[in-house]
Amino acid sequence: MKINHTQRINAVNPYQKQNDQQTAGLSRKRKTDEVQISAEAQGLLSDSRVNDPERAKRIDDLKSSVGSGTYHVESGKIAEKLLPYFKNSKQE
Repeated sequence: MKINHTQRINAVNPYQKQNDQQTAGLSRKRKTDEVQISAEAQGLLSDSRVNDPERAKRIDDLKSSVGSGTYHVESGKIAEKLLPYFKNSKQE
């Protein structure tokens, strides 16, 4: 393969634009992400089940039973819940 006129005036450098963008990006101040939670969402969060003491006790009980190896998984119930999902996915 022969490449002609490599020293021509105004030759296109395909990497120059990318290089210029990178150097310009370094000089600019980086933007930071910002999250704002509305008052309504904050109200929903405070009313949620997260702060429920009964739920916290249930979670602690589950953690301890899983940790000790006494947690029993009922495979029949899991199969009942998964069956509709698999029936719908076959039809689509």
